[in-house]
Amino acid sequence: MSSNSISTELRKLVINRASGRCEYCLIHSCFSIYTHEVDHIIAVKHGSETVEENLALSCLSCNRHKGSDFATIDAATGEIVPLFNPRRQIWDEHFYFEGARIKGKTQIGQATARLLQFNLPNRLLQRQALISQQKYP
Repeated sequence: MSSNSISTELRKLVINRASGRCEYCLIHSCFSIYTHEVDHIIAVKHGSETVEENLALSCLSCNRHKGSDFATIDAATGEIVPLFNPRRQIWDEHFYFEGARIKGKTQIGQATARLLQFNLPNRLLQRQALISQQKYP
């Protein structure tokens, strides 16, 4: 097994721990066209390991936008800002909803919302539809 292979047991643990929801945007896997993925919060290429403390359940959109990034540059300040880490931080402390929009409360939340493109029109439409059916978050 290579260092970034995720065992079936570990994959199940991550999915169950997240209750089937993307740990970044909170969309449930039942309402996603594509299968949620297990994300290395800090990518193996940056020296991290495939251990439960470094794994998060992610929808395809969040995972594709995040990639191997674990930080980004704040557009307003030019500072390097770490991305939200679901193992070390609490979602509600960094994000809030404004209707279907996910907004950042903190610099980390704002940077993560921007980089993972939480509020693209198609994602907003999906969340609006799910909110109207009381299926989100």
